[in-house]
Amino acid sequence: MKTSIAEIDKEINQYLVNLDVQQKKTVLTVVKTFAREKKDWWDVISKEQQQATDESILQMNSGKVIAHADVMKKYKRWIKK
Repeated sequence: MKTSIAEIDKEINQYLVNLDVQQKKTVLTVVKTFAREKKDWWDVISKEQQQATDESILQMNSGKVIAHADVMKKYKRWIKK
C-alpha cells in the first residue's frame, strides 16, 4: 500500500510531540543531513546505462576512439547549418 506524503507528515508529527529537546535536535540533524544529500548520477541511471558507460571507458582507455574533428569531417553533409 502506497503511503501519501500527508500521511507520512502526520505520522512524523505524532512522534515528534513525544520527544524531548535533545531528541528533537538529533532528529533535526538527521533531517538536515538527508536534505543536503545529493544523489550521484551513477546511482540514478539504469544498469544498462552503467554497463554502456563502463564499456565506453574501456574502449577509450584502450585507444579505440575517433577524434571529434574527424567525425565532423566524415559526416559534415548530414549536419544542418
